[in-house]
Amino acid sequence: MEPDPDCPFCPRLRAFRHRWREAEPGWFNAPVPGFGPCGAKVLIVGLAPGLRGANRTGRPFTGDYAGDLLFATLLKFGLARGRYGGHAEDGFTLTGCRIVNAVRCVPPQNKPVGAEVAACRPFLAGELEDLPESGAVLALGRLAHDAVLAALGERRAARPFAHGALHRLGCGRLLADSYHCSRYNTNTGRLTPAMFESAVGGMLEAVG
Repeated sequence: MEPDPDCPFCPRLRAFRHRWREAEPGWFNAPVPGFGPCGAKVLIVGLAPGLRGANRTGRPFTGDYAGDLLFATLLKFGLARGRYGGHAEDGFTLTGCRIVNAVRCVPPQNKPVGAEVAACRPFLAGELEDLPESGAVLALGRLAHDAVLAALGERRAARPFAHGALHRLGCGRLLADSYHCSRYNTNTGRLTPAMFESAVGGMLEAVG
């Protein structure tokens, strides 16, 4: 289940989306759908589309720095194939995972509010329903981590976010945490490529 291109649920996000439709009519400027095969063994959950990334290209993590690190890592672990070119028609494909955002529309300053995360929860819940019982979720950042737990009805206090942490959920699936692969996190040294690869590799090893 994907949001309607003119999804009305979040007035602030709707207004921001329409503002950019007027400013950049050639951009996607709509709720960004998931990328990759439904029912894949790994579901990667990000925060929200970047203004000049997914909001422009229409594909999660495509067209901004976060995608450079994410897609290179997925290629390294055999979860993707092709050559990432930074646009939705580059032929790059995911083979063993699917990528979605907790919030499907671009938010001002890249900061969704709680009501917007809640409004998008049914779409995330639908993605989680498609995840195999032996599958894993990779949450990129605390907001994505909390959104996954809320969508599954799990208590946050019992499973605190921490980079590299692995949480076995009540439904049997695995939740893995990583700092978000944003330019800010990598520029400040909070997240290095080696740290990100370690988090992805640890998840894959745990899920088998």
